[in-house]
Amino acid sequence: MRIRRSTAWGIALALTGVWAYSKRAASFAQLHPELHSPLLRFRSPPFTSTFVKLTRRLPVNLPVPGNISFETQQIPGPSGAPDVTVYVYRPLEQKEPTPAVIYLHGGGFVIGSAPMFHSTAARYVRELGVVVVNVEYRLAPETPFPGPLEDAYAALKWMGDQAQTLGIDSDRIAVVGDSAGGGLAAALAQLAHDRDGVQAAFQLLLYPMLDDRTVLKTDHQGRGEFLWTPTSNQLGWSSYLGRPPLLDAAPEYASPARRQNLSGLPPAWIGVGTLDLFYLEDQAYARRLNAAGVPCEFVEVSGAYHASETLNPNAAVSKAFLEQSMQALRRGLRLA
Repeated sequence: MRIRRSTAWGIALALTGVWAYSKRAASFAQLHPELHSPLLRFRSPPFTSTFVKLTRRLPVNLPVPGNISFETQQIPGPSGAPDVTVYVYRPLEQKEPTPAVIYLHGGGFVIGSAPMFHSTAARYVRELGVVVVNVEYRLAPETPFPGPLEDAYAALKWMGDQAQTLGIDSDRIAVVGDSAGGGLAAALAQLAHDRDGVQAAFQLLLYPMLDDRTVLKTDHQGRGEFLWTPTSNQLGWSSYLGRPPLLDAAPEYASPARRQNLSGLPPAWIGVGTLDLFYLEDQAYARRLNAAGVPCEFVEVSGAYHASETLNPNAAVSKAFLEQSMQALRRGLRLA
């Protein structure tokens, strides 16, 4: 059975049981008019270990879109770890050397899979003519930090080592991700900057999960009521870190927002909705990047919640958000 990505997330939420009805959700009245839905009057259920297990069992079988070249590769993983599966998407008529994208999917570090994002990867190929490497990184809590990040780094290193075979320009590789994948992409840019080897040329971060300290806040000002909640955030970060977040400490590269010196990182684009739980941490990171001399365009969508464009893909505001991100990537890879 084939299930669309947006439908899959909806089914996953429904599997948790009865949602807590809240007619008085403060943020419902603040929703963008195009993103209103009766279902959003039901608060999103928090992630639990049971929810994660049920979601991973969903029979999602998404086809690879046509009009592109596609292959699956097993590449060397981090030292002492298994090989990493990557999915490689190319234009049918590739003009070498081609800029490239390494894509990291979302899912709070605990759910999701690379094949769920075939259509996202294919869109970058079709619209920009780039090569995309979509990484099947290991998930927490079975594989906590640094496992998922090192999987991503292994894929980036492989892209650099195999640039000639892949027909890519290793000086024009963008790290791209949404939600937890956006956090991994930001951390990957930092890690690559500090290690010898291939570097990221641009960061495209869609509502990235950047700061574990958000878990420790008690007042979210009405944000995080839809899709990704404070309770879910706590589970995601605790699973990834292998322990609950602490105010004064986190492993280096685990929580990108904690990095003190942001100078020298690649230019970035960060987009997030004003009702997203990550809004403030994303805004703060964008400001700090700019203050450190790193060009960062920050795009906020008034009245949008976490990943709203995936559940409302036909809304004009969703299309505009995705188009802005696509144009930013075009500029970041010097395609226009």
